Amino acid sequence: MGSRLFLLAATTVLTASLAMGQAGPRVTGVEPSSGKVESNLTLNGENLGKESVASVFLSDDAKDYKAAVVEQTAAKIVMKVPQVKAGDYNISIQVGNNIFIQPIRFTVAE
Repeated sequence: MGSRLFLLAATTVLTASLAMGQAGPRVTGVEPSSGKVESNLTLNGENLGKESVASVFLSDDAKDYKAAVVEQTAAKIVMKVPQVKAGDYNISIQVGNNIFIQPIRFTVAE
């Protein structure tokens, strides 16, 4: 059991060291804060380039709706609002095989 604890501790330290080396992608804002289906919206943030973020979504409590990317740089992503019902959605990004819900909301207008 002692060797398993050591391995777990060593893995945790290694993971923490790698995480400090480069910050992961994150969305810090959205412009505008509301819009209609098919309109463009801009996500601002850090490390948002194609090498970091594979896809972007509007997400509700049940599903992630993939958006078309119009433009993508390290500091911003311009996306088209996908075909969704009017309402409030979280912005989500795909990094590798994982989808991360960001603390940013967007309202789809009718």
